[in-house]
Amino acid sequence: MTNQTVHQSLLESHAFVMAPVGSVVVERNEKVREADYPPLSVGKLGVTPQLAGVAKSQTEGDRKLVRKGDLVINSRSDRRGASGLARQDGSVSVVYSVMTPKLDLLLPEYGHHLFRSIAFQDEFFRWGTGIVDDLWSTNFTRMSRIRVPLPPLATQRELAAKLDEVDAMVAKLDELAEALRARAIDTAELFGLSEGDASRSEDAQSPLAGMPEHWDRTKFGYDFTESTERNGDAPPGPLLSISEYRGVELNTRTDGQQASSDVSKYRVVRPGQLAANMMWLNHGGLGVSALTGYISPDYKAFWISKRFEPRYVHHLLRSPRYVDYFGAIGTGVRPNAQRVTKTSLDMMPMPLPPMEEQLRIADHLDGVTGRVDDMLSKIATLRDLLVERASAFLLDVVTGRKDAA
Repeated sequence: MTNQTVHQSLLESHAFVMAPVGSVVVERNEKVREADYPPLSVGKLGVTPQLAGVAKSQTEGDRKLVRKGDLVINSRSDRRGASGLARQDGSVSVVYSVMTPKLDLLLPEYGHHLFRSIAFQDEFFRWGTGIVDDLWSTNFTRMSRIRVPLPPLATQRELAAKLDEVDAMVAKLDELAEALRARAIDTAELFGLSEGDASRSEDAQSPLAGMPEHWDRTKFGYDFTESTERNGDAPPGPLLSISEYRGVELNTRTDGQQASSDVSKYRVVRPGQLAANMMWLNHGGLGVSALTGYISPDYKAFWISKRFEPRYVHHLLRSPRYVDYFGAIGTGVRPNAQRVTKTSLDMMPMPLPPMEEQLRIADHLDGVTGRVDDMLSKIATLRDLLVERASAFLLDVVTGRKDAA
């Protein structure tokens, strides 16, 4: 059946039908310059003005046009939920798929929730391809074949209104979580970089700006040695992930991308090692592990010299000062995936306080972040529950088990 035939059958039908994405949207593939159209971010908040901390693309003149009312989705299908409705004109990286809904078939507001639903995310991922587990993509051609439910426009409108209310609640939880994280660490106070300290002359943008006079300084490459240990035939522990909120933790995901069937080349992480997602450092994608296990082969693990207390390193490199620094030195054309090279990381300056001060700072931050992490965990659980129930409600409506009203 051709797209034209599908389009006509949908106009004549009053039932809930399943139609290919390509039959209800038109791909927008117009190239523009960032100077002419403001950059947009696409993530868990939907389509927004570009977020602070996102490194600039090195090919800013090669971007895709987005018009108000378009639907945008990250072709990186491992970036689950990175999609939404554009509320303004702008531009995005060429790795995004930009679509204009056919308004007689698909309301943009309904499309926003449809593409962000768990069921669609699972299907979008299933249609993806790639040879690197953290670079899994679903291009528009493949996505256009995915069949999606199309209730009547009135039902789409009612459903979108209900789910907008859930989005508002989720946004409130996100604001609360951000406020907690912002208050968890005052970099100047907790790392001794206060105005009262005599400090060496440093550029204001340097992570060493305001460093106390009696502290030493070093570079990452002098004290951190990359570990090349791989699983081989006997993984020493479970699959681990690197959370932007908690650092290295057990991978408990049951959806989306997990480890491939062959994990022999996955990188081993040992307790006390620093593990880092080099494409997510500007979002806090690193941490010192307390576990033995394995991580993606695209990540890195480092042994830490005895001059550093590992817990101090964990808090220091996840502090706002260093997260911002990683954003400044990251490069790449993929938004939200700005790679920091090993060369750049080796040159990164680091403060080296006396060991007793490192221990004092680490002890204090362990207590502070422990309390905050507990609250953040409860917020994340509630947020996940809201998202899960919203997706279940959408599925119940489009399958006829519930009314949208």
